[in-house]
Amino acid sequence: MAYTLEQFAAACRRILADDPGIAGRQKICALLQDVLKDETFIAAHLTDDTPERKIIYEDRELGFCILAHAYQGAKASAPHDHGPSWAIYGQARGETEMSDWSSPARCGTAGPTRSSRAWPMSTTKATCTRPSAAARPASSASRAPTWTR
Repeated sequence: MAYTLEQFAAACRRILADDPGIAGRQKICALLQDVLKDETFIAAHLTDDTPERKIIYEDRELGFCILAHAYQGAKASAPHDHGPSWAIYGQARGETEMSDWSSPARCGTAGPTRSSRAWPMSTTKATCTRPSAAARPASSASRAPTWTR
């Protein structure tokens, strides 16, 4: 199925209005995987001029954004969390090594943040994080549209 940004955003709104919890986010993650297969959608929103981070849709009422991230060459971010919010990452092209991180401070102990799991996220795949979960995406040259809240 072909998608427009407006159709994708409207579907996300409907899903979140019906279920703003984990099940709703999992439905959006599945929808994003379908959208990532739409080459016309990807070509429209991930061009050679797309910056590393661009908000392409913002819903102030429900408090979510759709972002496009485009990297030229390899890129890695430091482990980070999204505070009380959550994120859904989707991979349009290439591959990103995703890793979950645990913070000993959150567990009541001292020490550095450490990787607890790593996995490759390949083209047309998406993953959903939970609130306050720490992650670290690292990619070889890719154009990854990311849906995040």
